[in-house]
Amino acid sequence: MDTQAELGDFLRSRRARLRPEDAGLPTFGGRRRVPGLRREELAQLAGVSAGYYTRLEQGQSPNASDSVLDAVARVLRLDDAERTHLYTLARPKPMGRRRAARPEQVRPGVRTMIDSFGDVPALVMGRFLDVLAWNPMAHALIAGHVDFDAPNRPADRPNIARLLFLDPHTRELYADWPAKARATVADLRKIAAHHPGSPGLTALIGELTLGSREFTELWTSHTVGDCGSSTRTYHHPTVGTLTLGVEFMTLPDDDQRVAVFTPEPHSPSAAALTLLATPHPPRPPSPATHPRPPRACYPDRPAERCGNTG
Repeated sequence: MDTQAELGDFLRSRRARLRPEDAGLPTFGGRRRVPGLRREELAQLAGVSAGYYTRLEQGQSPNASDSVLDAVARVLRLDDAERTHLYTLARPKPMGRRRAARPEQVRPGVRTMIDSFGDVPALVMGRFLDVLAWNPMAHALIAGHVDFDAPNRPADRPNIARLLFLDPHTRELYADWPAKARATVADLRKIAAHHPGSPGLTALIGELTLGSREFTELWTSHTVGDCGSSTRTYHHPTVGTLTLGVEFMTLPDDDQRVAVFTPEPHSPSAAALTLLATPHPPRPPSPATHPRPPRACYPDRPAERCGNTG
């Protein structure tokens, strides 16, 4: 990811969503050539020259002061996550000599921790949303159709964003798929700002852009945000509907996150999660289908003796 181009795209996207009247500027009627605020208008409101702001938007002011960035963030009405994103893009870390990235590993203690959760689903995500480890319950909840041992093989590791946008099973899992998709792209956008030029991340974004129109639309909107705690409803293929709270814990030394999924105690979702923990949970009955008795081939013969039971 080109940090300078990313900064310009981000600022332009935020200017475009603000109308002049929202910022207290007169419009004088007539048709405007660009949506939202013009560069000159934003510069005026932020108290900087138009030329300086233009250079900032073009990534040519790497030493922008806190006061300038804060003023721009105030005018653009950035939230906390967007403000942090602005600082990250405006002050990129120098890129030293890149070494071949080693596959991420989960510390044995972390693996033991998620296994100790028992019937509570828990998994470990790497810096680019790869699943590095999961306990049996997280595997059964999120991706039971994927090989359980896949996270142990770096080349085969499931990726949360890839599953979400390119895997039809995962799309059906989330009751509010659009909300989950927006949150994931916002999280991935934030990650990309902290890892500019990463070959693995660049390849992932390229794959998702080519494979999913929804991802492309969300990515170009430059939404950025934290992947914080939430409550999500799942339509699981074997135990039906579950509503679970999702909490994230960041591992300070590894740039990894642990996700834990919990239901409300004594709720139907807790019962469904218990059912999921059984070796072979039954598929929930569908009220729209009714089993038919076997049809006999001949009136005087039982169905089980027919060569074709239909």
